[in-house]
Amino acid sequence: MKSLLQEAPPAQATERKLVGRVVLALLFLVAALVGAATGLLLVYSTDLPQVEQLEHFRPSSTTELYDDQGRIIGSFALQRRVVASYSDYPPVLRDALISIEDKDFYRHWGVNVWRIAGAAYRDIVSGGKVQGASTLTMQLARNLFLSPDRSFHRKIQEALLAVQIERRFTKPQIFTLYANQIYLGHGVYGFEAASQYYFSKPARQLLLEEAALLAALPKSPNYYSPINHADHALKRRNLVINSMLEDGKITAKQADEARNKPLDLNLQHDPSSLAPYFVEEIRRYLEAKYGSDQVHQGGLRVHTSLDMDLQRAANRALLDGLAAYERRHGWKGRLENVLRGNATLAAYQHPDWEDEPEPGNYVHALVTSVTAGSAQVRFGRYTATVTPSDAAWSGRKIAAILKPGDIVYVKIVSLGARGRSHVSLERDSGAQGALIAIDNASGEIKAMVGGRDFNLSKFNRATQALRQVGSSFKPYVYTAAIDQGANPDDTVLDVPVTFQTPSGPYIPHNYDEKFEGVITLRRALAQSRNIPALKLADGMGIKTVIDYAHRFGITSNIPQYLPVALGAAEITLLEQASAYSVFPNDGVRITPRYITKVTDYEGRVLEEDFPDVKDVVGSRTARILTAMLREVVLHGTAVGAKGLQIPIAGKTGTTNDFTDAWFIGFSPSITCGVWMGYDEKRTLGAKETGAHAALPIWMDFMTAATAGKDPGDFQPAPEIPPASATQRLDTPDTAPAEEETH
Repeated sequence: MKSLLQEAPPAQATERKLVGRVVLALLFLVAALVGAATGLLLVYSTDLPQVEQLEHFRPSSTTELYDDQGRIIGSFALQRRVVASYSDYPPVLRDALISIEDKDFYRHWGVNVWRIAGAAYRDIVSGGKVQGASTLTMQLARNLFLSPDRSFHRKIQEALLAVQIERRFTKPQIFTLYANQIYLGHGVYGFEAASQYYFSKPARQLLLEEAALLAALPKSPNYYSPINHADHALKRRNLVINSMLEDGKITAKQADEARNKPLDLNLQHDPSSLAPYFVEEIRRYLEAKYGSDQVHQGGLRVHTSLDMDLQRAANRALLDGLAAYERRHGWKGRLENVLRGNATLAAYQHPDWEDEPEPGNYVHALVTSVTAGSAQVRFGRYTATVTPSDAAWSGRKIAAILKPGDIVYVKIVSLGARGRSHVSLERDSGAQGALIAIDNASGEIKAMVGGRDFNLSKFNRATQALRQVGSSFKPYVYTAAIDQGANPDDTVLDVPVTFQTPSGPYIPHNYDEKFEGVITLRRALAQSRNIPALKLADGMGIKTVIDYAHRFGITSNIPQYLPVALGAAEITLLEQASAYSVFPNDGVRITPRYITKVTDYEGRVLEEDFPDVKDVVGSRTARILTAMLREVVLHGTAVGAKGLQIPIAGKTGTTNDFTDAWFIGFSPSITCGVWMGYDEKRTLGAKETGAHAALPIWMDFMTAATAGKDPGDFQPAPEIPPASATQRLDTPDTAPAEEETH
């Protein structure tokens, strides 16, 4: 017994040594783990972005264009985003997002350890990579600073950045940064832009079911797109609503009502589709002056001269005028058929379908099936049935002119529920048109249409196309004559004449192949007689006439030969319309303007444009020419416009072989120019004069432009001394010439 008692102390000593060794080993292990963790943190924190820069961070913002009443008409952006403040996001949206994405957002310090541990365990078990478990702050860190690759390395960096962000910013600040940055599908970034895109209203007006739908998108914007995958979006939206109910953010009744609501989207129309040619002109100007990055990411605010209401009227007038022209010339067929290529009916997409359709618009549609008495067509998400009455003007049976795969041109009569619509069959032969309207007093461009379809051709026929102007050039001839002492009641001989030229004799004629003998200048211009205009130009010298045209703002090159007096000069529609505005402006030219003011993102004014005014001719000459151009409408080639019952004046123009049809006219307040023709300069067809093809378009626009407004009146023309009426302005019958035009 004694020996046993004597052996106890060595055993206790051994046990103590063993415990000490274990403790030491554990300390070494802990130290090693801490060192390894510290080392990993140092490695992963190397080259991490500095979150301090968030204090001055401003996300890429959309440059917006406004019309003359502050309405948005277009935008430029790499990312469609509207930067909003915390108060702009309503509680229902904040609750929806936090319930589904980060329930502990207002309690955690940037990282939710338990969520990460649970997600890591599931990923280890499944053999996948780390995914999920990110807090809103971690998602913000990833979207701002890191790549989207899923890895442990990125996850650790994400967590480190999140902790730094939480230390420097308040929860509302973090939420606002996140809500402005997150991608939500279809090129939309941020919840304010998403609310406007999906529901056409600001975020502060969102209903519960709408807020839940937007909160459903961050997880996978493409998979849960309510446009492309409505079933996925509906399930995810209802999951958000259930999560809000579990968190006590809504009542059971509210949840039931919201879950039973359908996906009621009200997609925002692309504002640029209203005036695409005008917006493109603005883009080119801004990029040349400020650079592409500033224009597409800098959030500029561009105040333009455009009037949305007048632009809609211009679009409608031009397209209806082209449709009327097509119907006059009957159905010609020769339709493109997508089945001749590699396309299929199900997969085919037309550029027209990128814009949200509206009643009254014209689009290209795909014929999907044809029966004996009708045809089914599709455009975008809409379908329609073309019946015999919808194609009656063609005088043909539908089955004889359409077949599956054909691309047809239709007018949208109405849009109904569930993607159904009513359309009328039209024709697109390739004929083009352009219209431009300018405010006389300010020079501001109020409407611009550069062609039939911007999606198919970006070429702006209002500003870029140089076309022969025909008789719409003649007012410059008469302006030169009046300004040099002639009077409208002076006479000239309208008789056959031959001009000898270096290339041989030039024998001009009038459009009607008749001659009126002695004729006043007033009547000669009203009836657009060619011989008197040539004689006047020859008497003054064609160079004098061209000089006057340049004074009116014509910058295009004009060759110095006599037929220029009849419009054998290529000029843009913008130049012609701007030049004609000199007449109602009492001889003063105001340079046309697109932009009135540009400000940067902070509201600082970058540029402000003011009218550029220049005297062209005296008020006496301008008023006399206005009165003479008024005669064109009252008794001349534009008499069809007489019924408008407002003070208007202008001039028709038609070129040889009816390749170009013009009407440039004005009221006391607005000047409008219209051109119609083919890009390749082929004939529009017999009798398609300026009065027949272009004038009706001008009348439709001016009717809308002046409706409900005081039209005002022209300044009265000065009294003409009676004695001057006896003067005859005859000229020699020879002059150099090379071609003839009407």
